[in-house]
Amino acid sequence: MIELNKEQLQTILTHAESTYPEECCGVIFGHMYRDRKTVIEIIPTENAWNGDANNFSDDDVNHGKKRRYTISPQEMFQLQKSARERNLNIIGIFHSHPDNPAIPSEFDRNYAWQEYSYIIVSVQKGQAGDVNSWVLDDDSQFQQEEIREL
Repeated sequence: MIELNKEQLQTILTHAESTYPEECCGVIFGHMYRDRKTVIEIIPTENAWNGDANNFSDDDVNHGKKRRYTISPQEMFQLQKSARERNLNIIGIFHSHPDNPAIPSEFDRNYAWQEYSYIIVSVQKGQAGDVNSWVLDDDSQFQQEEIREL
């Protein structure tokens, strides 16, 4: 389960709508207690996807920011440092799926980390809609995670 308040959820939705028709992305700071994650802060980031890396297929590269996202290594490093300095953890990543459902793609699964929550927002024609959270199980398959709004 991941717990967040209305303002934190609104930050995700606003970022998703503001970047449409491209995917948004960001980092979730908080605390983990066994199977429960409590969100402390939502950090919207720039979608740094450019598809230049050699390990991506032509299909991945051709989709561009409308279907792919990444957080730059430099920004991720700074966010990790900030979290540590504040005695927080990065507990997840959020991103949007423009004109697609809020379910993870195979690309999402291939690049996910086991301990993180992945909140996905469906943005249809510029309006944020469904919001789901996902976690990888022991077989590296996404399972839906309960979102509890505080």
